[in-house]
Amino acid sequence: MPRLDDDTAPARAAAADLRMPLLGAVAWGAALLAGTGGRGLAVVAAGVVVALVSVRRLGRGAVATVLAAGLVGSAVLVTALLRAEAVGSSPVADLAEEGAVVEATGVLTSDPRRVESPFGEQVSVRVQVREVVGRGWRHRLRTPVVVLGYPAWADVPLGATVRTTGRLVATDEGRGSDVAALLTGASPPEVVARPDVWWRGAAAVRASIRDAVAHRPADQRALVPALVDGDDAGLDPDLEADFAATGLTHLTAVSGTNLTLVVGFLLVVARWCRVRGRWLLLVAGLGIVGFVLLARTEPSVVRAAAMGTVGLLALGSNGRQRALRGLGVAVVAVLLVQPGLAASAGFALSVLATAGIVVLAPGWRDRLARWLPRWLAEAIAVPAAAQLACTPVVAALSGQVSLVAVLANLLVAPVVGPATVLGLAGGLLALVADAPGRVLGTGAGWCVGWIVSVATHGADLPVAAVGWGTGPAALVTLTALCVGLALVAPLLLRSAVVAVPVALVAVAVTVVPLPTPGWPADGWVLAVCDVGQGDALVLNAGGGAAVVVDAGPDPQAVDRCLDRLDVDRVPLVVLTHFHADHVDGLPGVLDDRAVGQVWTTSVLDPPGSVEQVTSELAAAGVVPTLPPSGTRQVGGVTLQQVWPPPEAPHGGPGDGSTANDASVVLVARVGGVSVLLTGDVEPPGQAALARALPGLDVDVLKVPHHGSRYQDAAWLASLRPEVAVVSVGADNDYGHPAPSTLAVLHDAGAEVARTDEDGDVLVVAEDDDTPRVVAQR
Repeated sequence: MPRLDDDTAPARAAAADLRMPLLGAVAWGAALLAGTGGRGLAVVAAGVVVALVSVRRLGRGAVATVLAAGLVGSAVLVTALLRAEAVGSSPVADLAEEGAVVEATGVLTSDPRRVESPFGEQVSVRVQVREVVGRGWRHRLRTPVVVLGYPAWADVPLGATVRTTGRLVATDEGRGSDVAALLTGASPPEVVARPDVWWRGAAAVRASIRDAVAHRPADQRALVPALVDGDDAGLDPDLEADFAATGLTHLTAVSGTNLTLVVGFLLVVARWCRVRGRWLLLVAGLGIVGFVLLARTEPSVVRAAAMGTVGLLALGSNGRQRALRGLGVAVVAVLLVQPGLAASAGFALSVLATAGIVVLAPGWRDRLARWLPRWLAEAIAVPAAAQLACTPVVAALSGQVSLVAVLANLLVAPVVGPATVLGLAGGLLALVADAPGRVLGTGAGWCVGWIVSVATHGADLPVAAVGWGTGPAALVTLTALCVGLALVAPLLLRSAVVAVPVALVAVAVTVVPLPTPGWPADGWVLAVCDVGQGDALVLNAGGGAAVVVDAGPDPQAVDRCLDRLDVDRVPLVVLTHFHADHVDGLPGVLDDRAVGQVWTTSVLDPPGSVEQVTSELAAAGVVPTLPPSGTRQVGGVTLQQVWPPPEAPHGGPGDGSTANDASVVLVARVGGVSVLLTGDVEPPGQAALARALPGLDVDVLKVPHHGSRYQDAAWLASLRPEVAVVSVGADNDYGHPAPSTLAVLHDAGAEVARTDEDGDVLVVAEDDDTPRVVAQR
């Protein structure tokens, strides 16, 4: 962790430091203006206001500063517009508008990433197209394209020149995108030329880092490469969720911290070797270039390298002043090279975290140091300042605010540096000899083992994170709270008499579940848990028991929901089908609860999810079965399976494409309220249900497939539900729920509740068995 310089610089010097941050803010606003239209005007205006306010403080240099701000803003704006025009008006973009089938030759500029699509698993890579042949013309150019192809693309090394054929389609962002087009259905790549020597060297080091920890447990095996060079391909999704809940996600991606640690280690070694003076600058420069090659020259890595360089500046004398100026220079330089990063969440987080460390942390450290050892004061101040500065952006992305982030970062801080350095050193040594490399890799594994333990235990705390809206009002409120806390923090931290009680209250809030008055409401019959983009529904069987229908995508989310409902026994779990957004949260249902039967659909597809569910249930001593015919009473819940027709368990095509229409559909009655639970059944299944159950009329409808636009509208309307609930994730990529589906439900007279806006939703039975909605926002 960088040592923060003492905050003893003269006020005049501090004022001068505002000049470069001002230019950085103006550059950022100009890039936003170019990429997002009028939304960037607010930032540009803010920069001008700051410039005018600074006139008095900056004295005779004020006019020059304002002129420089105008020049920088204009340069970034023109650069961004020229780049966008060059990409958007290229022959590739024109061919994409026509949907042309082309032959393309280009250089891979990103690592492959596996993505799920309606056509099965595909691989996404970025390619700098050098030549394209289509519509009878051959064009030589340099244009970025995203390629979507089949698994063979995963084996092509970065920097290789390849040839392929596919259909060009325009991007969703149109001519404002930083890529000219998508190349879909790409044929297996033909390697025309191998990568250059520096790419081959970087690939060898990355592979060697993985080899150095190959003998360690799976989580350690995946996390060490992620810490060193951002290679996060092997991370388990559940572990990633734990890192998100505890504010440790920055450790699993390329960040400025990675570069600071790696290059700082190289500088220490260089000093041991008696390298001095300007030669150290050369070592640092080579280290930065090497890190960029190792972590890949993608825009996010360029951003991380710039922010890491600012961190290196903070290590020297007068570090705060130099780092603040360096931050402004870094923002301007990055946006001149990659103006598209201005709208990137990663860029915003990097800049805000660095600014928080440089601006807030020194003052907090100094006040804490009045009653704590200085090293401990600094260890607390740095992650706290970075986390506070980033909180509004993190909340906008995740819809939650972590309450354990500062403590988690404080606990892992002592091992992040050793894990990164040992992982890199082990990888470099393993290039020469496997055994010594594995010894260092073991040390790195022990360090990240502690990080994994902090993340998993922290995420299990009752209030590790709280939900927060992503709308403008919620984010403005949160930003105001963060600004207020930044202003009040120096007063809270200056004395142990005030700081210790505040810290104890904060710890108590995260460890002890806070009571939720009126939750769950008396007489609740159905709970729809807010688990993101997925389904997890709970039917009240009475006496702390419940029937759980689907488990959502996140074990922690469904576990917390069941805890809040005081459910400790689950006599029946129904998994309507095997898609991940319905079954991946199953461990959260099984956690510390007595589980009886588990019903599943007869279509055992996709195979990976079926195998996962089977192994999880086997570990819990449960064997899944098909739903029985007729009705079944489970406590206070009456259930009848009405779809799919009875058939023996069998596989599907292997890609999950038939799973939705094989969803188990149930009619339930709880406390005098009838509920239709539909899974993700689609129009063909809905039409079959309409034929099999003519005149079906229910009080509550669980809207199929998260409110997708693919519905049998006549059937939905015929059900005449009084309440329709939509289990859906906020800001999902599917457009769920569709306005057309919501219109059908409203026209049918249903009250619509949706988890993306309402949070957890309860349906309560009134005295006359009329359903009423209660939401926990």
